[in-house]
Order: sequence, then C-alpha cells, then structure tokens
Amino acid sequence: QVQLVESGGGLVQAGGSLRLACAASGRTVGGYAMGWFRQAPGKEREFVAAIGWNGLTSFADSVKGRFTISRDNAKNTVYLQMNSLKPEDTAVYYCAASNSLVRLTTNPAYWGQGTQVTVSS
Repeated sequence: QVQLVESGGGLVQAGGSLRLACAASGRTVGGYAMGWFRQAPGKEREFVAAIGWNGLTSFADSVKGRFTISRDNAKNTVYLQMNSLKPEDTAVYYCAASNSLVRLTTNPAYWGQGTQVTVSS
C-alpha cells in the first residue's frame, strides 16, 4: 500500500504561484508514476500532470506552459509548481500514484486526500 499526503495548497491572487507537494509513504515510489488531478465544485475530477519513473512528463492542455511537475525519489515526494494561476484553476488538487504512466492518467491505484487551491480574481 502507498499512502499519499498533499501539502502546499492555499489562497493566492490571479497571476500568483503555488507549489504543491505530495509525500508518499508505505513503500518506495521511485518506480511509480506519480501525478496530480483536480476537482472543481460541480465538475468531474480531471487530470492535471504526471511524471513517470524516468522523468517523462505529461500535462493537461489547460496547464501547459504554466505548471511543471518534478519528483525527488530520495524524499519519496512529487511537486507541482503552479505559475500564472487563474481563477479557473481553483479546485481541490489530488495526488495520485500508479505503476505506469498510462494507468496513472486513466485510473490511478492510489490517491491522496486532496488540498484546496483557491485563486482569487
């Protein structure tokens, strides 16, 4: 089992930046794909970004050029750097992990509890 705990959410003005972190425990996730999803009020959860065990990344079109994802395998942690934030980025952001990048983007095996990100206009 893998436990995921997110941190770094909060309130920021439009145009600002936040960095989310997701710490994994329970087992080493160096060989796992990890990523982020988000769910806005009244909307379905959607894919945001992912990073494979080899550093290969994938992003939703809505965040390309504004968000970056990185990982520190020594710390069992994945990060989501969010720049140029927009009010439409407001959502609960969830960390996810799975044994492949493809599965991570479609049906992750593990989920965190989520962290709220609110972007004011």
